[in-house]
Amino acid sequence: MSFGYQVLGFGSGVTGAAIYAVDFLVIAGGGGGGDDRGAGGGAGGYRNSYASETSGGGGSTETDLSLTVGVQYTITIGGGGAGATSGNGTKGSDSSISGTGITTLTSEGGGYGGKTGAGGDGGSGGGMYLTGTVGSGTANQGYDGGNGKGGSLDSGGGGGAGEEGGTDGSPALEGGDGLSSSITGSAVNRGGGGGGHDHEPDGSSTTPSGGVGGGGTGSKNGLDPTAGSANTGGGGGAGQGDGSTQDGASGGSGIIILRMLTANYTGTTTGSPTVTTSGSDTILQFTGSGSYTA
Repeated sequence: MSFGYQVLGFGSGVTGAAIYAVDFLVIAGGGGGGDDRGAGGGAGGYRNSYASETSGGGGSTETDLSLTVGVQYTITIGGGGAGATSGNGTKGSDSSISGTGITTLTSEGGGYGGKTGAGGDGGSGGGMYLTGTVGSGTANQGYDGGNGKGGSLDSGGGGGAGEEGGTDGSPALEGGDGLSSSITGSAVNRGGGGGGHDHEPDGSSTTPSGGVGGGGTGSKNGLDPTAGSANTGGGGGAGQGDGSTQDGASGGSGIIILRMLTANYTGTTTGSPTVTTSGSDTILQFTGSGSYTA
């Protein structure tokens, strides 16, 4: 919960500056899926300070930001990584909050879905293709990707903010689930990993689901993958081995949400965030890069 102004005096390092606390949810762009039976992309890194909700990868709630009145803070929203047209997908881009008086707060882009072997490291790790290693998630941001199964040509799902790729499926094809946050006033799931590829030449295989929270659906022969959902940081689904396209699907873009006491909100922004209220608080949802002046 946000607090009112605090005036810092002698010994604080910022003489006479008024500051106030702001809750945040910072999600990076999801990773893209690998092509042609490749693996699912990992979700973008997930960092949260609101109401004792957890951060990704089993991390604890973080400490609120302390913003200084009159300072402009830069909001950067990470884009989703491109799905592969040949080989591995592309890692998602970072999301961040930066400005004078704070340590830049960064969520790392989701790891790419593998095709040439290992999945990519990132906020959550990308899935593994057949052999190699899974992509690793970042501590307090997301989980690892899922393993591929070389004998059956099945590839792993991407990791999510709330669990590893493949946690709900066998072999490890499903994207890992994301997490739910009520920072906007209602519960919304974000940060799901992209599904992998289930190989059955006759098309009888089960389509690997994306992780709850925007993860793109994976593929099976004859059915294309889907992209991670916009502004969830969801990972992209893996490309199929037969049919209309073998390309992997792109990851979803990230989002940054700030929540503060309405009494502290200045109304000075760029980038056209969505502004809503809940009780005594004002909430800013940045789906594109911009700024907030405290």
